[in-house]
Amino acid sequence: MKLDQHYTDPCLVELYDIDNPRGADTDFYVQLAADLAAHRILDLGCGTGLLTRELAVSDRQVVGVDPSSAMLAVARRQTDADRVQWVEGDASALGTPEADLVVMTGNVAQVFLDDAEWAATLRAIHAALRSGGHLAFESRNPDDRAWERWNRDATFERIESPYGPMECWLELVGAGNGRVRFEGHNVFTGTGELVVASSELRFRSLAELTDSLNNAGFTVEQVYGDWNRRPVSSTSRVMVFVARRG
Repeated sequence: MKLDQHYTDPCLVELYDIDNPRGADTDFYVQLAADLAAHRILDLGCGTGLLTRELAVSDRQVVGVDPSSAMLAVARRQTDADRVQWVEGDASALGTPEADLVVMTGNVAQVFLDDAEWAATLRAIHAALRSGGHLAFESRNPDDRAWERWNRDATFERIESPYGPMECWLELVGAGNGRVRFEGHNVFTGTGELVVASSELRFRSLAELTDSLNNAGFTVEQVYGDWNRRPVSSTSRVMVFVARRG
């Protein structure tokens, strides 16, 4: 899997938490971990570790796994980072710790473009969980067609960054066969420098994700249409899966 520049360029990585602040998704996963009484938790694709560190309370054993050394460098210098074991790698680095819960947040599930790669990731997660352990993740609902809103008019914002004021927006490049290609434009207004980062995501349907989980040995227990645990509908922007290892 090739990592997008958003996750590897140290300059852009420093902006990640500004673009992706703590929100209702964090509340959902924190509450889910409590509801499941999860003690050993793996955060796959942990990024800068915002959720990972919040999960690492009391006597929990929490591991944050990410293939980006730049993201982990930011994670390791945050407050309470020493409560987490940080591992650079992909799903193959999970091992077999008999975890109670594996989470994939930030729509990480959509970076697996190839079905074989997605299936291999689910098998690795299955192996990392104890019998009866849970996997939770979210993916954008393709029925919502979010990519049609990924244009300058709809996404333009001015932000204050560690590098001074910036202007940022998204531009759709193309969409088809369940894949969406787009660019993130980042203008450092002080210098006029423009950094354009290309990305590609896979939009799988509710049925496709459910089938892939079943094929990997999971039982889907819940699929929510928002962070307040309402049902999925055609207008839901997100699908939040909670699945149990059989």
